[in-house]
Amino acid sequence: MATLHMLSHSPFSDSRLSSCLRLLGPSDALLLCGDAVYALQPGSAQRQALELMPSSIELFALDEDLNARAIDGPQRLQVVDYAGFVELSCRFDKVNSWL
Repeated sequence: MATLHMLSHSPFSDSRLSSCLRLLGPSDALLLCGDAVYALQPGSAQRQALELMPSSIELFALDEDLNARAIDGPQRLQVVDYAGFVELSCRFDKVNSWL
């Protein structure tokens, strides 16, 4: 069962990102929004971990949050708007929000 994992908290404040990465299955996806997009900062250990995820795991981020923080993601990153976020929520069997 494919799951969309959604993170919104800064990866520098706790271990949610690393916990999430350990639990991702091969058909899952990760959506970064809010302060979680800071994980995409070039040169950070968090970005390196995201770049090392298996290619079968899709990586998404909300366009509005990337623009607000002036962050560019790696080439594999798929940028979505709010309509795209809704579409992703419907595409996956489950949505797991890491609160």
